[in-house]
Amino acid sequence: MTMQAISEAQLHALADGALPEEERAAIDAHLRAHPDDAARVDAWREQNRQLRALFDPVLDEAVPPALRQAASPPAANGAWQRHAMQAAAAVVLVIAGGAGGWLLRGSVTTGTNPISLARSAAIAHAVYTPEVRHPVEVGVEQEAHLVQWLSKRLGSKLQPPALSPLGYHLIGGRLLPGDGDGPVAQFMYEDGGGKRLTLYVAKERAGRQETAFRYTQEKDLSVFYWIDDQLGYALSASLPKQALGKIADAVYAQLEQPR
Repeated sequence: MTMQAISEAQLHALADGALPEEERAAIDAHLRAHPDDAARVDAWREQNRQLRALFDPVLDEAVPPALRQAASPPAANGAWQRHAMQAAAAVVLVIAGGAGGWLLRGSVTTGTNPISLARSAAIAHAVYTPEVRHPVEVGVEQEAHLVQWLSKRLGSKLQPPALSPLGYHLIGGRLLPGDGDGPVAQFMYEDGGGKRLTLYVAKERAGRQETAFRYTQEKDLSVFYWIDDQLGYALSASLPKQALGKIADAVYAQLEQPR
């Protein structure tokens, strides 16, 4: 008997809870015979869990009064159209700013606002750290190539900090799309127990001023982030603030050394 080939889409549907019940038996049999695929599905489920933990609370926030008012159609048709357009614009603003405002609630910034830096770093960390087979795009065995490639793409000389004295070793990195200022680099580290942390490096707009360390935390994910000259940095890990702060100090000290 020939077993039907299982597609990548079916595996993703299983991880997302969207697989039709009639396909479940065949997929379960496939995963029992292919532990690598089973590990991938488990990793995708963990990604989903972490992303929900980060952003589901936004759905529970109260709808702003201005948005509720804009959504109520006035009697006059022309006025209703204007209000409908205002409501649509408000929805866009809520979606665009809600996650960042929730993630970094309580933080006060002046001048340059690095909210998107921390938010994007947290998302990238949640997406890639659970990966079993492909956590990085280029492994540490090609570190020289990785650093040269990412430096060229960002237009700045990069050097991943050495964190082995703190128990973490570099396992590699990847290139990610940025939020409009060009590509972004992500370096990933791992300790002896398999716990991972990531350093997210983004090219900042010209003219942005240096910012001090800032910190945010949601559930077990901590992020220290700062902007130094033309680069923005965000260090993310599921660690207590004090533990991650010690690593962030070491990262900052190494990045400040003359290159």
